[in-house]
Amino acid sequence: MKSFLLIAFLSLVTALSGAEIRHGELRTEHLASTILRDNRVGLDPNRLVKVYLPPGYADSGKAYPVIYFFHSIGWSAEQAFADGNLVRLIERGFASGVVPDFIFVVADFSVPGSLGSMYENSTTSGRWRDFITDELVPFIDGRFRTLRQSGSRGLAGDFMGGRGALELAMQRADLFGSVYALHPVATGTGELPLTYLEIDWAKVRQAHSLAELTGGRTQIFVQISQAFLPNPDRPPFYCDFPVEIVDGRSRLNPELNRKMQQGFILEESLDRYGANLRSLRGVAFDWGRYDQTTAHVFANRIFSRKLDDLGVNHEAEEYNGSPWNRTWTADGRFATRLLPFFARHLQFE
Repeated sequence: MKSFLLIAFLSLVTALSGAEIRHGELRTEHLASTILRDNRVGLDPNRLVKVYLPPGYADSGKAYPVIYFFHSIGWSAEQAFADGNLVRLIERGFASGVVPDFIFVVADFSVPGSLGSMYENSTTSGRWRDFITDELVPFIDGRFRTLRQSGSRGLAGDFMGGRGALELAMQRADLFGSVYALHPVATGTGELPLTYLEIDWAKVRQAHSLAELTGGRTQIFVQISQAFLPNPDRPPFYCDFPVEIVDGRSRLNPELNRKMQQGFILEESLDRYGANLRSLRGVAFDWGRYDQTTAHVFANRIFSRKLDDLGVNHEAEEYNGSPWNRTWTADGRFATRLLPFFARHLQFE
């Protein structure tokens, strides 16, 4: 019913505006990664890549800018396009003149038995950042007519994918020129220390696989530990943990906790990458005021203020909604904020 109403709404708006919706092509590609072979979690290095080509691509002879989108944990590239809504939003943006034509790429960052990639380089859970920069981007450039300067490559993502997009923009401003993160997480430390979060560290010690740690934050923090505290000599998760069980009680390891924070929390790296961020053509992120994890709201506010202190020109907006109910609707964040942002900041020729 919701999909029907969305289609009806888009059709009505299109009719009233006189804009004609033209359709592009959604392709499924497969990238055999060499980089992702280096892992200890049974990661399949053969990655599916969804590539949306704009209307007229086949005959235009033109080269196009590319937006790389990073999906959040618990999602996949297939799911991103499954109901057709994402393509409809993009094509409506083209038809209404909100944004010129671009290529849209969503690689599959899902991981069997877990919630998904943390978009990090880890000898345990895979060198995902290197996969993106050294394999995915050349793969797309080698198969499609792309504009290959940094200003014509944009990064975007939602939730954990939003964090990944921001971090990659911070580190590789030579390769990407603009970034928009939809409700990113881990931008800052938030309000509560690690020991006050609901993580069952005793269950972690007893588990033999991530699949046994479903529900709550426990699996997420094991995956964070795999990404930022890899240890090849510590099966079954091949990582250290910031909290250990000693005499039946949880005990924080301050050194490992700080090491994890320094890798995972984006504000920890701002001083190092301030110059890179200032060189970008555009930086933007937003967050829903009513995220039940209020630490995400608090952290994004602080992250924006720290960007101001570093002289990083950026757009930051707290909107009236949750992380999920105002993103993928016809009048939501992707259509009304993200697409116009890239219209302003992507280099289209």
